[in-house]
Amino acid sequence: MNNSFVASHLFRENVVFRLMRLERLKRSAFRRPEGFNYFTKWVPIAILIGVVSGIGALVFYWTLTFSTNLMLGNGAGFYPPSSVGEGGAELVLSPTPYLIPVITTLGGLLSGLIVYRFAPEAEGHGTDAAIDAFHNKKGEIRTRVPLVKIIASAFTIGSGGSAGREGPTAQIGAGFGSYIGKVFHLSPRDRRIAVAIGIGAGIGSIFKAPFGGAILSAEILYLADFEMAVLPPALIASTVGYSVFASVTGWTPIFGAASNQYTYQHPLNLTLFALLGVACGLMAIAYVRSFYAINSFFKRIRVSRYVKPAIGGFFVGVIGIFLPQILGMGYGWLQFAIDGDFGQLTLGIVLLLVVAKILATSLSVGSGGSGGVFAPALFIGGMIGAAMYLVLNSFIPDLGIGPAPLVIVGMMAFFGGAGKVPIAVILMVGEMTGSYTLLVPAMIATTIAYLIAGKNTIYRSQVPSRADSPAHRGEFVVVPLLETLRVSDAMTKDVVTVGVDVTLDDAANLMTTKRINGIPVLDSVGNLVGIVTRSDILQAALGDRHTRTVGEIMTRDLIVAYPDEDLHVALHRMIGRQVGRLPVVDPAHNRTLLGIVAREDIGRLYEEETHSWADKH
Repeated sequence: MNNSFVASHLFRENVVFRLMRLERLKRSAFRRPEGFNYFTKWVPIAILIGVVSGIGALVFYWTLTFSTNLMLGNGAGFYPPSSVGEGGAELVLSPTPYLIPVITTLGGLLSGLIVYRFAPEAEGHGTDAAIDAFHNKKGEIRTRVPLVKIIASAFTIGSGGSAGREGPTAQIGAGFGSYIGKVFHLSPRDRRIAVAIGIGAGIGSIFKAPFGGAILSAEILYLADFEMAVLPPALIASTVGYSVFASVTGWTPIFGAASNQYTYQHPLNLTLFALLGVACGLMAIAYVRSFYAINSFFKRIRVSRYVKPAIGGFFVGVIGIFLPQILGMGYGWLQFAIDGDFGQLTLGIVLLLVVAKILATSLSVGSGGSGGVFAPALFIGGMIGAAMYLVLNSFIPDLGIGPAPLVIVGMMAFFGGAGKVPIAVILMVGEMTGSYTLLVPAMIATTIAYLIAGKNTIYRSQVPSRADSPAHRGEFVVVPLLETLRVSDAMTKDVVTVGVDVTLDDAANLMTTKRINGIPVLDSVGNLVGIVTRSDILQAALGDRHTRTVGEIMTRDLIVAYPDEDLHVALHRMIGRQVGRLPVVDPAHNRTLLGIVAREDIGRLYEEETHSWADKH
């Protein structure tokens, strides 16, 4: 069979399989055993992952707070401001700023020693490692990784490294999801789902954004696709994790509750948000390319990998002497911008911070330090929005738009472009700011940034779609798989048949009893002479069906299949002739019936083979 033949019919065959699968789902949707088994499996697993993710987020939150106060505070005398939802601590500038590089270098050194001694896969931003485990490692994450990630990230961020909290918490949740998979002997497919659930639960917990976290777990795996199987249990796990975390740290959103300045009421301002989206999209490209350029540089230099994070930390500390705003996560500075408190944030400083934060994050995490890239991205996007506000306000003081909408939408748009998660980030930032009133401008800006950023993504382990993931490879090779399966593998051998003298009523009743739609017709000596279908009978007048026979209306020009033919040929024959089943006959004698093969039989065998493949991979 030539390639043009395969290409011309692949789409229709995929449609047929999807229709068959939907039909089976409809028939089984209300059967208690299947749904009940799904419920009893995933709800307890989701709750367990949520509880552990929430507790893990708390442990990391406390560890990070302690580390920041000890290293950056006591060591260098610098106490960064915090956001409203995290205590609202005031800024204390360092009286000895020259000590900042010493502390950031020490933090990088400690992080490197811990990571490369105990779990090298914990380097960098942990979310990418969790995505890689989903696609390429059958959902397997070593049990020690989350603990190593917590400690190493606490040293990196607590010393002033420019990194975020989502990577460590994502690996905590994902690591426990993998552990659950091992304990309960889940299949590789289910273990992957558990890992993805953990990613969303960890991030949703520590950012107090359960809805966005759940959506993130399904969206972050791909450049332009969703892992829908993850979503139902992820909603449960993320909600549970958030409840555990917020019940201890408080329910106030990270950047406080919404106020009137967050509202969107002027449609003409959408042009401003569109421009913001363009700026965020372009800077997202710069962020991704700078990050991986510096990452590649550190991989090439001939220095012990144990000390590479220390080198990155040193240069971050040097930048921090002059721009302390880039140290740590920067949420307190974002809070200043949202509140319109620009005492420490002039236009020149804000513009410098956009570039400096990109460089600092690339040095902190790209050198091998441990930490996430979500918080720095929010900072960069927020400062792009703040810069736009300051420029507009200097030229049009009575514009009628405050800084908060531009800062918040900038946060959304920038990471939506850089992380390829436009839907999740809109929801997450909405939860973090306590308001969804900016959804319309956020959709405009984030979509534009997403499109401009293109394939540039901060998460290199993302793949374009499920068809490109090793986790789903067996599900998207319809033609090659069918060409390896024979008609004899799928056909029904115990065939229901009728004679030529059977009445149409009797044939119809037999079809209803056996739940079939077509029956081969045999003559008096057992030779195949035709086939009759339910649609053939329905074309006969109702009053005549008790007297007319099958032999009068059956199809005599038979389309048949042979046992050694591949299923791709048989399925194409069905599609081309618009029939739902083929009698299977002996190649040496076309009237000897061996079985019957229907589209449903091919679909059933196809799903069995793909699920078997998934269980092994």
